[in-house]
Amino acid sequence: MPSPQQPPRAVFAMDPVHLPLLFPPPLMARLTRAADLDPALVVRDFTDPASAEAVAHAEVLITGWGCPRLGAGVLATAPRLRTVLHAAGSVRSLVGEALWERGITVSSAVTGNALPVAEYTLAMILLAGKDTFAHRERFRATHTYPSPAETAATGNVGRRIGVIGASRVGRRLLELLRPFDFSVLLHDPYVSPAEAAALGAEPLSLEDLLRHSDIVSLHAPDIPETYRMLDAARLALIQDGGVLINTSRGALVDPDALTDELVSGRLHAILDVTEPEPLPAGSPLYRLPNVFLTPHIAGSLGNELERLGRIVVEELERLVAGAPPAHEVRHSDLARVA
Repeated sequence: MPSPQQPPRAVFAMDPVHLPLLFPPPLMARLTRAADLDPALVVRDFTDPASAEAVAHAEVLITGWGCPRLGAGVLATAPRLRTVLHAAGSVRSLVGEALWERGITVSSAVTGNALPVAEYTLAMILLAGKDTFAHRERFRATHTYPSPAETAATGNVGRRIGVIGASRVGRRLLELLRPFDFSVLLHDPYVSPAEAAALGAEPLSLEDLLRHSDIVSLHAPDIPETYRMLDAARLALIQDGGVLINTSRGALVDPDALTDELVSGRLHAILDVTEPEPLPAGSPLYRLPNVFLTPHIAGSLGNELERLGRIVVEELERLVAGAPPAHEVRHSDLARVA
């Protein structure tokens, strides 16, 4: 990186619609103090002449949703590029082998994106424990209050919450679950029993977690080892009336097996992600009373994007000052993170 007396040349590369929310005026002012940056130039096409000229001199790319993949062809047009600061979550679809071979530093705001996902999940766990969605449907249909018999199994005292994956989101969720009167179970093959205990959870195999949880929440990464990890046999282990929450990726669950379970009414689901995404218009999941679908909103939205922008600004200031990045993504990380 250049010395602090020579600000690095930086270029935005993302869908420009996100820029004002990621970098409102105070954050944009900090960016332009730290780097030689044109706030009006946002690259979406690396072959565009004006964009190509800027990228050819860029030492830092500030990327986000909508940035084209940084493959070998793009990198060939960016000989001075040394750092990629990603104002979003996963970089898996953004960076290719050529980037790692060049030794370019990659940093991601994924930790900032984990917080709203964990908050969304906590909210859904609490609502599911109160059987909120079913009560809403019945109330809309009957305009009557439930009887004590109808609410006997409702409540969050001692509810068993199974967390699959001690990812950034999973760990943040475990923190948020601590104040509540839950019994928390965890499955993650990379977490030792001692670490699980420190996280406030009981470690279990995936099969045992599914058998013993009232609510199962998915937070594992989308990698080959987790593809459709919840297949028909494993979904069948969840007790009758159990709830599955998925804010990770739809690919972690066999969609046909899940649909069969939900159509039967045996399970309930809260799905912010699906496979495919979005579901086809004729999918029964849109109409089932035991399914609560949201359009991939658990991650950062609206004013939550400013948190991601702040992480990027702080990272740029850190690098310009000669300090190591706080949120570096390493090539070796991609084998086990989203």
